[in-house]
Amino acid sequence: MEQNIEKKKRIFSGMQPSGELTLGNYLGALKNWVGLQDDYECIYAIMNMHAITVRQDPAELRKRSMEVLMQYIACGVDPEKSVLFFQSHVPAHAELAWILSCNTQMGELSRMTQFKDKSQKHADNINAGLFTYPVLMAADILLYQADLVPVGNDQLQHIELTRDVANRFNFHYGETFTVPEPYIGKAGARVMSLQSPENKMSKSDPNPNGYIWILDSEDVIIKKFKRAVTDSDTEIRPGADKPGVTNLLTIYAAVTGKTVEEAAAEFAGQGYGTFKMAVGEAVAAELAPVRKRFEELSKDKAYVEEIYQKGAEIAGYLAAKTLRKVYKKVGFVAR
Repeated sequence: MEQNIEKKKRIFSGMQPSGELTLGNYLGALKNWVGLQDDYECIYAIMNMHAITVRQDPAELRKRSMEVLMQYIACGVDPEKSVLFFQSHVPAHAELAWILSCNTQMGELSRMTQFKDKSQKHADNINAGLFTYPVLMAADILLYQADLVPVGNDQLQHIELTRDVANRFNFHYGETFTVPEPYIGKAGARVMSLQSPENKMSKSDPNPNGYIWILDSEDVIIKKFKRAVTDSDTEIRPGADKPGVTNLLTIYAAVTGKTVEEAAAEFAGQGYGTFKMAVGEAVAAELAPVRKRFEELSKDKAYVEEIYQKGAEIAGYLAAKTLRKVYKKVGFVAR
C-alpha cells in the first residue's frame, strides 16, 4: 500500500451523510470517483463530523452514515483500490483542525458563502462549528497530503482557504503540507432539479419530484422524469432559454456516454413525452445495478464493517504521520 501511495498522486474527497444520495451526487461526483481509482491513490471519507453542524437525530445519523458508505461501494468505489472510512474514526481530523484554527483568520471564515447560507437556513443554531467548518475541511485534506481534491464550483472557495492555510503554515513552520489543487472532473455533469431546473438537484428540495435518489425504483424514476419540467417550445435542443430540456439532455448524455449535441440529434423531431420516457429508462438502467449491489451489501454487515475498519486503520496511519510532523513543528512535546 505504502509503495502505491508514493507512486501515484493522492486524491481526497468525501460527502456528508445528510440523506440518501441523489442522481446529482452520482453523476456529479461518484461516477468520477470511480474513474479516478486506477490512476490515483484515492481516499474517500463519509464526513459525519461535518454533519453535526446542523442538529441530527443520533440513530438516523448512524443509519445514514452506513447507507452512504454502502452507496459509495454500490456505485463502484472499490475498497481494494480506494480507502473508505468514517471521518469520526480518525481522531487526527479534530486534532489538526484545532491547530489549523489557530492559523486561520476570523475574517477569512466570515467571508465563506456557505456559512452565510447555512446561518440563514438554521438561524436558531448558528454555532461555532458552522463558522469553523472550513478549518475542519482543510484538516481533512491536509492530513493526507492530498495533491488533488475533486470539487464542484460551490466548493472552490473552501479549497482556496485550504491552500491559504497550508501556505501560511508552511511559511511560518517550514514545508509541512502539500498544497492541494482542485480537480475539476471532465464529465462531472451538473444535474439540476427536475422541477426547478434553475436550481441544482438537491436532497433538501421540498418537492420530491425534483430529485432522483440513486436507490429509487425503476417505476419511481420513470414517473419523476415524466413529470419533469420542459418548456412551451417543443424543440429538443440545449440552450440558456431551455433550462429544463438542457438538464434532461445533460443527464441523458452523462448516463449514455454521448455528448449533449449527440443526444439532441437523437431526439430531433420527437415529442417531449418520448424524450422524457427515454431519459427515465436510461437513468433507471444505469442505476439498477447500484440498487441491486446496495441490497446485497445491506445483508452483509460483517463485510461492510471490515471495509470501514480497515479503511480507518490505513487513514489513521497516514494521518498520524502528518500529525506527528505538525506537533513537532508547532513545539508540542512528543508523546
